Amino acid sequence: MPDPDAKAEQDSAGERPEPVVADAVETTESYQTEEGVVFYDAENPLAWMQAADVIDLDEVA
Repeated sequence: MPDPDAKAEQDSAGERPEPVVADAVETTESYQTEEGVVFYDAENPLAWMQAADVIDLDEVA
């Protein structure tokens, strides 16, 4: 069972835990085409998607 005091101590220190990132996200790469941006899994290049518009998640988070 999680310790509620541990979270309170962490929050009061102003520290946040590092987010858990899935392996697939860490291996995602991209390249730009005339039609937009293509994202693909570097370990499985057949797993891809294309987007006409891209948003930098660091800017909107």
